[in-house]
Amino acid sequence: MDRIELKYGCNPNQKMASISIEEGRLPVTVLNGRAGYINLLDALNGWQLVSSLASATGLASAASFKHVSPAGAAVGLALNDTERHMYFINEKTELSDLACAYVRARGSDRMSSFGDFISLSCECDLSTALIIKSEVSDGVIAPSYSKEALEVLKKKKGGSYTILQIDADYEPPLLEQRSVFGITFTQMRNTQILDRAVLKPIVTTNTALPSEAELDLLVALNTLKYTQSNSVCYAKHGQTIGVGAGQQSRIHCTRLAGDKADMWQLRQSERVLSLPFLPNLSRNDKDNAVELFLRSETAQCRRFLSTDVSPMAEEERRSFLDQVSGVSLASDAFFPFRDNIDRASQSGVGYIVQSGGSLRDEEVIQACNEHGMVMITNGIRLFHH
Repeated sequence: MDRIELKYGCNPNQKMASISIEEGRLPVTVLNGRAGYINLLDALNGWQLVSSLASATGLASAASFKHVSPAGAAVGLALNDTERHMYFINEKTELSDLACAYVRARGSDRMSSFGDFISLSCECDLSTALIIKSEVSDGVIAPSYSKEALEVLKKKKGGSYTILQIDADYEPPLLEQRSVFGITFTQMRNTQILDRAVLKPIVTTNTALPSEAELDLLVALNTLKYTQSNSVCYAKHGQTIGVGAGQQSRIHCTRLAGDKADMWQLRQSERVLSLPFLPNLSRNDKDNAVELFLRSETAQCRRFLSTDVSPMAEEERRSFLDQVSGVSLASDAFFPFRDNIDRASQSGVGYIVQSGGSLRDEEVIQACNEHGMVMITNGIRLFHH
């Protein structure tokens, strides 16, 4: 049996923590630092997400995990000028495809990604390592690291930054087990492949599904496969822009993720892009300032700014969001009522994929038709616990 002893489990009082494998060697090697129990849960779920997303799209992929759900996930599409600005990336900074993927994954929900565990689908290069260096993060997992990237990462957190290497060729057994209250649960692991083949049938009047939307739907679906259920995910430009995880009510997932997606959109408004940050303000403080500004908490926001700013009025917010379109949305199970569709429309959703199978499927389809949306009901449920 191969085993790695851990400092403790989920909490400091939960001693005798470890990870192990009955036969052969563990597919994970600790190159630096000391991974914790939750770190490893994030790392192994995140690795599965990025490897499946890269396989489905053929693009470099990255994920930012916190507490066993992705705060964000993305593929390596180049950033436009506005995205560089909102993610605090200098216009002269050269970014590899993998670096773009992580900037996008982190940028999906920068507040939630604070202290994340990063997963990368391919070798971590220097470009990606330099981006990671500038963010607050607990660790990273990748199949390999360039010599230059490893040198940069080993200096992070005073030399204690956790760096894990995963065997990309490792294939786990078909059956997986877990123990709860002394009882062992066994099931087949979820081997569902989520590529373009699952983007059918289209059940709405509108059947026009552009390639950009197909990519976004694949990002959202592969993200949901490794997100605590119930979950809903909004995506745009090859990245998640709002993940609603672990809610008991489907509409609460849709609202939570939709509110996050709206915040992502509003970060691109001129009011936010032109905020007068204090000189030398850290990225984390800029994130806090943006969050406070968009929540109209301008008194608290003031300490991060060089001059006073007026709050963003609700009419101004709504006017900006009303111009948003082409957002994709995926759900890990069926929508039981049309209220999810009506809420999604407020965040510019034009493309939806869900399992279908509700008693009110026709009502949900009708709502999509009223909003001019394209919807796929592929019969695939993606619960994850």
